Amino acid sequence: MTNERRDFIKKTSLAGIGAAIAVPSIASADSKKTFRWKMTNCYGAGAPFYSTGPGSASYFCKRVEELTDGRLRIKHYPAGELIPAMEGFDAVSKGTIEMNWGNSFFWAGKTFAAQYFTAVPFGMNFQGTNAWLQFGGGQELWDEVYKPFNVIGLAAGNTGVQMTGWFKKEIKDVKDLDGLRMRVPGLAGKVLEQLGVSVKLLPGGEIFPALERGVIDAAEFVGPFQDRRMGFQKAAKFYYTTGWGEPSNTTECLINKDAWATLPKDIQAIVKTVAAECNLMGLSWSEANNSEALEDLVKNQGVEAKTLPDSVIEKLRELTFVTYAKLTANDPLVKKVHESYFAFKAMHDDWQNKSEEVVMTKLSS
Repeated sequence: MTNERRDFIKKTSLAGIGAAIAVPSIASADSKKTFRWKMTNCYGAGAPFYSTGPGSASYFCKRVEELTDGRLRIKHYPAGELIPAMEGFDAVSKGTIEMNWGNSFFWAGKTFAAQYFTAVPFGMNFQGTNAWLQFGGGQELWDEVYKPFNVIGLAAGNTGVQMTGWFKKEIKDVKDLDGLRMRVPGLAGKVLEQLGVSVKLLPGGEIFPALERGVIDAAEFVGPFQDRRMGFQKAAKFYYTTGWGEPSNTTECLINKDAWATLPKDIQAIVKTVAAECNLMGLSWSEANNSEALEDLVKNQGVEAKTLPDSVIEKLRELTFVTYAKLTANDPLVKKVHESYFAFKAMHDDWQNKSEEVVMTKLSS
């Protein structure tokens, strides 16, 4: 071996050793970097599922801190503590805060396509919605819809089927809806307006006072457990189901895109994993608690649980798809999301009818 060759090997070996030493020091520095974020919430302090308890925003923040060993700490602010309940989207978009917990259909005024990532009238249940989001192109469309706003949305909870709502009077016919003042968000509200309903969009904490004082005649919120906690049974006694407006309802973890880009890949992975954990945990918690709550409301608190008449459901279905046609006609992105969602639904329905439907109709007690 020549002297020149020995010098080359010696130099490159030393360089390699130096690089090997340098890489861990870089990784170590990155692994020690800490992040302090703020998260606001569309729902108030103490709200089960949304603010406290399994799968909630506070649970999410705690789990992220635990799994990142304190590298990402997120301070949770329930509605009204830092900003008003419905200002989370703008605050995250501008980078004033890094995260918001709520539902994407609250932002349908900015882009109607946001509706499809929370609840779709006459749409899919939890299983279908999650399948579309994860494996049917739904998440990619969510990213595309939110790109102009500099935000990212992640599914972080699901209530399952939501009730149609609380009514002060019985609904026997479509005409009984005419003239009602009702708290109901999203596309369901747009449909009900065509039947003469005066739609109000109120934060959760404002619903009961409005219903009790007669400012509104009816209200949709979530399901038996959360609704009972809000005290709606004290202001209205007719409780209707069908889930036409919200066959499932996805919670959104909204993240500022610039802030997201500053997180190391491992922390990004942890955030996504905890969101997925909350998504499943939220549904499981809802399923575990709603049955007992509904039984208590009916047996002990004088509530009449009813299903909307078929004639009402069919009218709602008709108007819903007329509304879809109008809203997708002039917005290519909304049309793209709509077509993707309902194409996946058609496929999923075929399987659902051969699986879940059989279980529910043939095997249930």
